Amino acid sequence: MGIQSVPPEKVRAVCNPETLKFETTKEVSPIEGIIGQERAARALEFGLQMEQDGYNIYVSGLPGSGRTTSVESTVREIAKKRPTPDDWCYVYNFSAPDNPKCLRFPPGKAEEFKKDMENLVEEIRLDLARAFESKAYEEQKNMIIRKFQRKKEQLINDIEEKAKNASFALKHTPSGFVFIPMVEGKPLTEEDMEKLTEEAKKEIKTKEEILVSELSEVLREIRQADKATREELQKLEHDTTLYTVSPRINELKEKYSQFPDVIKYLDEVQQDIVENPGNFEEKREIEFLPGLKLPTKESQLYKYQVNVLIDNSKTSGAPVIKETQPTYYNLAGRIEYRPTLGAMFTDFTMIKPGALHRANGGFLILNVLDVLRNYFAWEAIKKTIKNREIRIEDLNEQFRIINTPTLKPEPIPANIKIILIGSPLLYYLLFAYDEDFRKLFKVRADFSSIMDRDEKGVQQYAKFISKQVKEDKLRDFDREAVAKIVEYGSRIVEDQKKLSTRFMEISDLLKEANYWAGMDGSEIVKSVHVQKAIEEKIYRSNLIEKRIEELIRDNIIMVDTDGERVGQVNGLSVLSLGDYQFGKPSKITASVSIGKGGLVHIDREVKMAGTIHNKGFLILKGVLAEKFGKNFPLAFSATVCFEQVYEEIEGDSASSTEYYALISGISGIPLKQGIAVTGSINQKGEIQPIGGVNEKIEGFYSVCKIKGLTGRQGVIIPEKNLTHLMLKEEVVEAIKNGKFHIWAVKDVDEGIEILTGMPAGKPKEDGTYPEGTVNYIVSQKLLELAKKAKRIEKQIEQKNKKNE
Repeated sequence: MGIQSVPPEKVRAVCNPETLKFETTKEVSPIEGIIGQERAARALEFGLQMEQDGYNIYVSGLPGSGRTTSVESTVREIAKKRPTPDDWCYVYNFSAPDNPKCLRFPPGKAEEFKKDMENLVEEIRLDLARAFESKAYEEQKNMIIRKFQRKKEQLINDIEEKAKNASFALKHTPSGFVFIPMVEGKPLTEEDMEKLTEEAKKEIKTKEEILVSELSEVLREIRQADKATREELQKLEHDTTLYTVSPRINELKEKYSQFPDVIKYLDEVQQDIVENPGNFEEKREIEFLPGLKLPTKESQLYKYQVNVLIDNSKTSGAPVIKETQPTYYNLAGRIEYRPTLGAMFTDFTMIKPGALHRANGGFLILNVLDVLRNYFAWEAIKKTIKNREIRIEDLNEQFRIINTPTLKPEPIPANIKIILIGSPLLYYLLFAYDEDFRKLFKVRADFSSIMDRDEKGVQQYAKFISKQVKEDKLRDFDREAVAKIVEYGSRIVEDQKKLSTRFMEISDLLKEANYWAGMDGSEIVKSVHVQKAIEEKIYRSNLIEKRIEELIRDNIIMVDTDGERVGQVNGLSVLSLGDYQFGKPSKITASVSIGKGGLVHIDREVKMAGTIHNKGFLILKGVLAEKFGKNFPLAFSATVCFEQVYEEIEGDSASSTEYYALISGISGIPLKQGIAVTGSINQKGEIQPIGGVNEKIEGFYSVCKIKGLTGRQGVIIPEKNLTHLMLKEEVVEAIKNGKFHIWAVKDVDEGIEILTGMPAGKPKEDGTYPEGTVNYIVSQKLLELAKKAKRIEKQIEQKNKKNE
């Protein structure tokens, strides 16, 4: 015996406000950087600074642990020191219109180039209009035309003179020129031709053939002259256009002389303008349908526009992009279309950038779950990293039955550091099943959900509170309130030496405490307001818990909290309902009889128990064999059951409880019903730590409270769980006043002594136990059950022989 209950100072790690060197958070400087995540911070810094391929980062951790906020702030700090990346734009590809070309400019230069091109087009439009309307141009043009007309007239006159000399007239008809025989200045009719002699007819025909041959030569010369005239006019137009355009183009070429691709593009622009000066003519509209006007010819001036895809003129340092909707098109960019007369058209001016373009030269932050939820997004990211280029594609092209013409823009070189944020589970799944993942995301920054509760940790908590106060415009917290929040941080993680890094929960508590301070009319948030916030948060979620307590109070759910019973003990479980969990006591009973049926768990037989619970129950069999099966074979039948439990039982924390119920059932020694038990066991009978110890203790305390505290009630827990105790102040006060107790045990023997009030008994060298101990009584009862079973077996055998 001699096992003492846990003193009240060990059931809750109180944060002494006197150790905090400030009166309110107004005196505390806000936290900077990542809080309590040294491992993650080092990994993050390494990944962000590493320039080699494949060193992208996967940030793993639980939601609310500050991983996203911390990553953003860290990345932005590093990005400030990086150079601002270049601008990118798309321009028309004159040699392959379906493949727009990309041009690269220093930050801010792309937009400037766009404006320069707009001004160039407008200036050329005006210059060409003036040039083609000028007197000099008209004179040159008319001179070329008159020259042609004179030559044409001369050739026609010559052939007419020859025809006249041969007594023919040259007549122009819609189908061409014809020769008509003439006599004394009058046309020769068909009747007149019939009257002529054959020799005369033959002579006329011969002359006509000669004239036709000469006419063909004249017409050929006219066509050549016409062609030469057109070429001359085109040359005039070409020279005039070139003379007008080249000074403007040369100005831009001189301005952008350090960019070879731009110079090449400007040369192509000049060549296209010189070849197509008509593009700058004013377009006329015709009424296609009533009320619907269309241009006679679509303007081609769009070819000289510049589509600025990325403009970093206002970016300082490297860009940091956080894409919250990572669809394929939002990541890789898209090609938009416009409807025209029932058809869809596009051009390079309708190419739109994605997050990968905006983050190029910097950092892209993505939630991996959001990425995986969107078709093709993950593949787009991997292709970009592997190929080091961003390619804009129309996904619909892959699924159309009939392909339609679309653009294939030139890919843009990529230099992006991608940071994925997700759960550890998704990291393990991607690592196991995606062969590219381990090559492309070589750095893992693992955010822990806990941090040390030492002087540094408490100070960081205070700085975090100060930061939230300033960011969310809250009231300042006094040091007693800060101490209470520190204790709450330990309670969340169930560890007296640790603090929670799930700062979303801490932030919520700060806002709620600030609200209650406002309702109280206080200018400063005090500890009572923090406590009020905690209590109100519990109250909003504990409806089911209170309903269960009412059922226990009214003995609908039967739980004894006083007296002694054989083969019966109170076990403890934790029910989780979303963001709220609470402890619930359950009656565990054991029934023992003669036989060889062995140990049977009713819940396990009906498949209401999970695999971990079943393992714990099988270990229980090993404990019985270890302690009582070395001197004689165990032969008995026993059943164990969770009474009034109708959901699946999971976990091994009740294995020690089941052991105590079974020992009581075998020995007949009653157990104290005012004591509940939790703890798992190993095959040597040692008590192992369990989870949810605070909820379990508080759940049983609440039941004892509604049924009446006697001062003899309490909970047996594993000794290893002492550091996890962060009980409510109400329970601590009850322990301090002797109304409730906590016992911490190392093995099942210590537990049975508390439950029975008898010594458990240590085994002797021969494996037997001292008389007057629980283990001795159990051993004797098991021996007696084995002997009875053997006698009954012999009696049955003898009876069967007689019957034979």
